Amino acid sequence: MKGDKLVVQEGHVKAAHSITELLLPQIVKAQSKFIIAIAGESGSGKSEIAAAIFEFLFEKGIRTIILQQDDYFVYPPRTNAEMRRKDISHVGLSEVYLEVLDQNLRDIIDGENEIDKPLVIFDEDRITEEVVKVEGVKTIIVDGTYTTILKNVHQRIFIDRTYIDTREIRKLRLREEQDELLERILRIEHRIISSHKPRADIIVTDNYRVKKVIKNEGKSR
Repeated sequence: MKGDKLVVQEGHVKAAHSITELLLPQIVKAQSKFIIAIAGESGSGKSEIAAAIFEFLFEKGIRTIILQQDDYFVYPPRTNAEMRRKDISHVGLSEVYLEVLDQNLRDIIDGENEIDKPLVIFDEDRITEEVVKVEGVKTIIVDGTYTTILKNVHQRIFIDRTYIDTREIRKLRLREEQDELLERILRIEHRIISSHKPRADIIVTDNYRVKKVIKNEGKSR
């Protein structure tokens, strides 16, 4: 999304370094492109951690691109916010063309050299399109609130920080009016997003510690 502002902090870099070291052997070994999803609640650090992982992989000589769920919203940001204010039941999975994002990822896995995708221009409150070339790219990072439930992903990372934990960060971003309606919206999103946590392969805790989920034991370490 053009116009988005990132606030990369020490914790984001710490988590990104741990994730990179954890996934690097799989990325190098993969016979095709390797797709990583980073999910979590608003302000949890998804885009910041994605950006830091991008930098670490770049240092390793691994070509990477980032796709953002925010580009796949049905309506542009300010319009979507107004629709939420008119009817709070608008909040949820139906706000996003997740099937389009999933198809873009499927096309990448299937060997397409470029994809056509939507692009949100935040400052202009509009959605346009762009062509993203993926030839020669090894890793694709896709970040967004609901990306844990995408099908065409090799590793799912879930940031376990709630909207309460991220209140101060959200104020710094200046993307939304911090009022009671926003709190209601975030509570709805919390109920949806927290239910996706069991799908994760890697958990980032509230203090940015990285834990690999052991699926066959239902535990994490």
